[in-house]
Amino acid sequence: MAGVASVEQQTTQFRTEFSRLRDEVGKMIVGHRDVVDGVLICLFGGGHALLEGVPGLGKTLLIRTLSQALSLDFSRIQFTPDLMPADIIGTNIITEDPATGRRHFEFQRGPLFAQMLLADEINRATPKTQSALLEAMQEHTVTSGGVKHPLKEPFLVLATQNPIEQEGTYPLPEAQLDRFFFKLVVGYSDRDELKTILDRTTTGYKPDIQPVLSGERILAGQELVKRVIIAPHVQDYAIRLVLATHPNGAFATPMVNRYVRWGASPRGAQAITLAAKIHALLDGRYNVSFDDISKTVLPALRHRLLLNFEGEAEGLSTDSVLNDLLGQVPAAAEKAA
Repeated sequence: MAGVASVEQQTTQFRTEFSRLRDEVGKMIVGHRDVVDGVLICLFGGGHALLEGVPGLGKTLLIRTLSQALSLDFSRIQFTPDLMPADIIGTNIITEDPATGRRHFEFQRGPLFAQMLLADEINRATPKTQSALLEAMQEHTVTSGGVKHPLKEPFLVLATQNPIEQEGTYPLPEAQLDRFFFKLVVGYSDRDELKTILDRTTTGYKPDIQPVLSGERILAGQELVKRVIIAPHVQDYAIRLVLATHPNGAFATPMVNRYVRWGASPRGAQAITLAAKIHALLDGRYNVSFDDISKTVLPALRHRLLLNFEGEAEGLSTDSVLNDLLGQVPAAAEKAA
């Protein structure tokens, strides 16, 4: 019984810490509950988030506010076309030993060596510079001059990009998109939210954002998430949803066969599963449900599907394909005859 009580206590503590973090961010950010929760799910899922939205919707402000609510090393990089890989990861410089006068190379760390990295307008940098993030995002290490440098845990990349003003931008390659745990779409605020924004930003309102969570507690939360139980038939639902995105596959839907060129990778299934476990914990459960799985499909897979020419010509979005897929793939698999 002690073990059960311990699990219940950990689950309660996780929900409390998640809620405190959400409330702290809410002192500055108005609305966008799904986006805020999505970023926090990436944090506890051990993944990275890509936020997409038109200028002025608070993407950068959300990330900066979250950095204030966490006791983590924070760094911001403004991506521009002239940004070079060495500007991100660092470079080897020649230094001289004052005692002996001997010169040697010493690695000067770049802004990538932080626990929480804001990659602002990431699609404005060249593919060469974008690729400098790949190793760090996947392996949490940086290699320079043949030497591998580990990054301090937890490590989280939060990137923003603008869906308009495409001139002078470089679309993220599929390999890099696949390394993002979630892609979150930031929409416009409604009437009441806009009023609150004006009340806060055009007056003397100064929120006091306090750090409420340490790196150690985040790592503990990540370990708790991994221990959440997922039954084989629920896990199979996540697997079938991912396989259904593969054109001409055994589980592909008619819409996928017609409009999709490439489907989601195994990373998509990993993101769905971990995010579903977090949803279960937030609901006070230590086991994953079918509903937990379906809640995570859009943010986990929307950036992992590549439409074909016909899909792009008809102006479809990957969200529309995934919504159709959710309606077509049954939660309970049919038994073999």
